[in-house]
This record gives sequence, C-alpha cells and structure tokens, in this order.
Amino acid sequence: MLTLCVVRHAAFPACSIYPSCAFMPEAAMLCHNHHKQRPICNMKHDTVLITGASSGLGQTLAQTLARPGRTLYLGGRNVQRLEETAKACISRGAAVHLHLGDVADRTAMEAWIRSTNGLDLVLACAGITGGTRKPQTPDGAPYEPAAQIYRIFETDMMGVLNTVLPALDVMQHQPRGTDGMRGRICAISSVAGVVSYPGTPSYSAAKAAVDRFIVATGGDAKKAGILLSSVVCGFLDTPMVAKNAFPMPGLTDVNSACRRILRGLSRNERRITFPLWLVAGSRFMDLLPIRLAEFYYNNQPSGAAGSMPEPDLS
Repeated sequence: MLTLCVVRHAAFPACSIYPSCAFMPEAAMLCHNHHKQRPICNMKHDTVLITGASSGLGQTLAQTLARPGRTLYLGGRNVQRLEETAKACISRGAAVHLHLGDVADRTAMEAWIRSTNGLDLVLACAGITGGTRKPQTPDGAPYEPAAQIYRIFETDMMGVLNTVLPALDVMQHQPRGTDGMRGRICAISSVAGVVSYPGTPSYSAAKAAVDRFIVATGGDAKKAGILLSSVVCGFLDTPMVAKNAFPMPGLTDVNSACRRILRGLSRNERRITFPLWLVAGSRFMDLLPIRLAEFYYNNQPSGAAGSMPEPDLS
C-alpha cells in the first residue's frame, strides 16, 4: 500500500503543510548540528530517496541530508518512528514525502519510486538481521528457522532489488549533470557478506548477493552516468544490534558511518568499506579451508546459537 505525505519546515501531522520555524527544542539542536556540517562537494543531491528511514542508519542519513531546498522521499514500515524522522528533517528545512510500506512489496516500491519524477540519490538502507537458534533436542544442532530465512532474503536482497532496479530506470531517463552523472544509488551490504558465517547464514548470504550485484552491475551503470555503490561495513550502533549478547569488534558510531558513506559517494566510490581492518581480516578468513574457518567462527561469541534476538518477521 502506498501512502505519500508532503510536509515542510515545521510541526508534523502527516499530509499537511505548515509555516516554517515552529521548532521543538530537540529540533533546534538538530538544526544547530546541521550548520556545523561541511558540505558534500561535487555531488548533486537535491532529491533523495531513503528506505529504512524510520530507524538506524537510514534515519541518521535522512537527518544529515535534510536542509532547505532539498526534497526527501522517506520509506519505512513503522509509522510512528517514520513521522519522528520527518519531524527532525522538517525542522532543518527539507520537504518530506513519506511512504509507509514494505520494501519486499515490488509493485508498491516501483510505483513509489516512479512517482518521484526524478532522483539524484537513492539510499537502500532497509534491512533486518537474525542468527541461528539453539538446538531443539539433546542431539540436535543449531538451526535457522525457515520463516526467518525467507524474510531476510525478501527484505535484505529482494528489497534492495525492488529499490535499485526502478531507481536505475528512472535515472537513465534523466539528463547528465555537470559532473557527467545522472544519479547515484547506494545499497547497504555488510562485512557479514564477505564470509560464510555459520551464526548468520541467511544474513551473510543476502548481504553477499547485494554487494556482488551492485559491484558487478556498477561498471556498466557508470558508463550510463549512474553510480552504484555498495557499503561493506561492520557493526553500527543502531537498534538492530543493540540487543546482541556478544562483543561487537569495530562497532562504529552511526554518525561516523553516515559521514563515511556520504564522503564515499561524493568521491564516486563503488565500494565503501569500513572499518578496513575488519573487512580485510574477514576476506582473509574466507580464504581459509572451510573446516578451519568454521572452527574459529564457532568458538566466537557472535557465532553462538541464540546470541542474537529474534527479528520481527511481520
């Protein structure tokens, strides 16, 4: 189901237009922080579409990019959190259009993206994660429920395709800018996609597919004036990992991650990687014999069955 709302410059309720500068105290602080940010050079991003904008990285990117003269198309499934994101963006002067829906809904996603009539930047941030469960019997083994496997692939892989493919088609009909680019599309992969991690089988596989597709398609897309960029990152301090019952090496502040991603996009990087040491180490691990790598992984806290909270599969 497609729901669009247009709001500008002030207090919310959805589907309304209000005068500017009716800031709440927290919105004023966001505005203050915005003015301290350095501009992103040589990258046109007057119209930006973000999935997963109701939480985590997508929410932070939306708030960072919000400013007068910019139009944000924000998608998410949680209406309350999506409206909170909109409030923060509106307080910074951006025009906001909201889409309440699931990235797994191919028809609705295509209709939403085509309704924008042109996009400079697309950020595919929607995603879920989940790990294996503890054995159900004394002689059983850790397992991942089928419903979780299907849902992770539907969201993390098909959801990216449902975002990227319509956006590619929209951008191909746009004129090139002064930098020769028609637009930029960024999809969030993960360091988990670099390895065959037994603790998160479907998440690792889905993120691997995202990275390989974006990078493999990116060469031809670049010739057409469209940047495809994959973000291969480690743990980010977002609600998605907040309840993980294990240490998370290389945990990155979401604001730092946001700055790194936008800097990479402004430089036309086709793969944005951080923290580099974690990704490099993971690539090395994937070169080891499977039995040796599995022995190491299975003795890590993050590989223990039941160490991750069960995701919302609705």
